Amino acid sequence: MLIFQKMVRKYYTYIIVAAVSIIAAACGHNSKDNGKMIFRYNESSGIQTLDPAFASGQSVIWVCNQLYNGLVDIDDSLNIVPAIAHSWEISDDGTVYTFHLRKDVFFHNTPFYRFDGQRRVDAADFVYSFSRILDGDVASPGAWIFQNVKRNADGTPCFAALNDSTFQIRLAKAFPPFLGVLTMKYCSVVPKEVVEHFGKEFRKHPVGTGPFQYQLWEEGVKLVLRKNPDYFEKDDAGNSLPYLDAVAISFIVDKQSVFMEFMKGSLDFMSGIESCYKDALLTKNGELNPQYADRINMLSSPYLNTEYLGFVMKEDKNNPLLIKEVRQAINYGFDREKMMKYLRNNIGYAGESGFVPMGMASFNPEKVHGYGYDPEKAAELLAQAGFPEGKGLPDITLSVSASYVDLCQYIQHELGKIGINIRLDVQQAAQQRQMMRSYKLPFFRGSWICDYPDAENYLSLFYSKNLQPTGSNYTHYINPNFDKLFEKSQTVINDSLRNVYYTKLDSIVMADAPVVILYYDKAIRFMQKNVTGLGINPVNMLQLKRCRINNDVAE
Repeated sequence: MLIFQKMVRKYYTYIIVAAVSIIAAACGHNSKDNGKMIFRYNESSGIQTLDPAFASGQSVIWVCNQLYNGLVDIDDSLNIVPAIAHSWEISDDGTVYTFHLRKDVFFHNTPFYRFDGQRRVDAADFVYSFSRILDGDVASPGAWIFQNVKRNADGTPCFAALNDSTFQIRLAKAFPPFLGVLTMKYCSVVPKEVVEHFGKEFRKHPVGTGPFQYQLWEEGVKLVLRKNPDYFEKDDAGNSLPYLDAVAISFIVDKQSVFMEFMKGSLDFMSGIESCYKDALLTKNGELNPQYADRINMLSSPYLNTEYLGFVMKEDKNNPLLIKEVRQAINYGFDREKMMKYLRNNIGYAGESGFVPMGMASFNPEKVHGYGYDPEKAAELLAQAGFPEGKGLPDITLSVSASYVDLCQYIQHELGKIGINIRLDVQQAAQQRQMMRSYKLPFFRGSWICDYPDAENYLSLFYSKNLQPTGSNYTHYINPNFDKLFEKSQTVINDSLRNVYYTKLDSIVMADAPVVILYYDKAIRFMQKNVTGLGINPVNMLQLKRCRINNDVAE
């Protein structure tokens, strides 16, 4: 009652009535409550903000995808498609992007902020929203996405509203992946007057244009989003989107409890797989356990995430990992197929090609040759390096977070058979990331999830101008030939031709072996039988605007 008493004092009476009906349905265990279609899912990691300027983790990105739109979006096949911009042109030299905006997109009217009528989005809103990302006072972690934007004489970025419905961006030099960068949730449009009214408290007073709008957030307990009645997108039959009435997000931390809630039908959807229930839900081949086939559905897709071990390539005469043959021996020294089958239930694909993962257009295992299991080759390489059967090779410390200990213990055991002794240093994930940024971990477990759908996002981890602490080159890999070819690739506007360069670059990396590819990840989703239209995609984005819940299907 206390929650509702606070709402009474704060919100309009008619908003309260709507909220009560939605929350009652959202908190129940049956999607038939009040005939509403309420989509229920859980975020164990919590949600820290609803401000897209800070959309840097999956939990925040997912909810921001329901609340906001940008100029463009990506579909489930990684094609860039219109959003608020219905069309665009790119200059021949690749430096000027001109977007033409829809005229039927309006900001939400919410319980805490109501416009005088409908507030249409115009080009000036994008000038404000994008400039805000670069504002040092805002301190958005997404500021890097506009590093290629040209600056005016006064130092301001070259974002321009040519008129109400035409927005233009000028780059300092061509950057072919830029259109894909604009699909990131950092690039969502927000209304200046609302952001300035709430200041830092905009994090819990979101106003966007997305298919759902804010209704209620009791932090750590429940977040409720309600259908946006003025949303601009329609389906192929001309029906308004979204179909759902609301989205309810809970914040149960314990993964086993989440699994139990899903199996009871209290949650409609569950993403990913945890060790505590993977053997119950999945066969060893990564398929849904037949005993659940009549109760739930499962979807899977390549996921643009490369899991790897990284070597720091900084000069150190006492570090045997700087010897290429030792790094290659480690690459050949364990069976990735066996590892995936027994430790991951085949959720993922053995990493036997390059750093660019399965699902990207430039992924080509026929041209990019990585490392399979070959203990004889590994032994031969160790001998070439001066360590026959591992004799004289000092113990090697591998830094790993707790979530990956089982995989690394397997690798430790297998490498021990050929004379490579691995010690595991188990660290807190946050501490490990910090030490990686300062090159204090000679051998570490890492992963790279794509920020935008272009292989440049992966290969840039090996570009020498991206060294830490400001860049993403965690291995301190420096190769002038790689740099030269990488820079050449970024002058090629045609995607197919650029992918040829990417394949060559990936081959260079694998030959030098600054990394050990473990596996290419797989997105996996479980849903109740009455959920349709959810879909799955290689970036594991949660798209709910075309989702339905069939209340006639028995739970």
